[in-house]
Amino acid sequence: MLWIKAFHIVFVVSWFAGLLYLPRLFVYHAGTDDQAGHDRFVVMEHKLFIIMTIAAILASLSGLSMLVIVPNYLQMGWMHTKLTLVLALLAYHAYCWKLKGQFARKENAHSGRWFRMFNEVPALILIGIVILAVVKPF
Repeated sequence: MLWIKAFHIVFVVSWFAGLLYLPRLFVYHAGTDDQAGHDRFVVMEHKLFIIMTIAAILASLSGLSMLVIVPNYLQMGWMHTKLTLVLALLAYHAYCWKLKGQFARKENAHSGRWFRMFNEVPALILIGIVILAVVKPF
């Protein structure tokens, strides 16, 4: 169980690195006017998205493995809230995929300022998840 938990933390950290960096790339991409810059950001965003998707899958699988090993976690209120936040994170991840596609097709409709605000969402979710996992307030 401790090995699974250790790797779960590694995968979650890797996933969050991508979730925090991809929207920052969107901020800079939104301010790019030249074709070479656009092409460079499209490649960077695509490669980062692949890496963070692999990390998300591995984080999810290792988390589910722990729930299979210790199903009593599902009886705890803090876990329900944590899993709700994880679902929100998965939705955020999917929305990043949509935004990445819009950038690639040159259909971005948001400003750099909007992306700066959007970039704060995973940080807020991270704070909630860490508090729930460590403090277990319910």
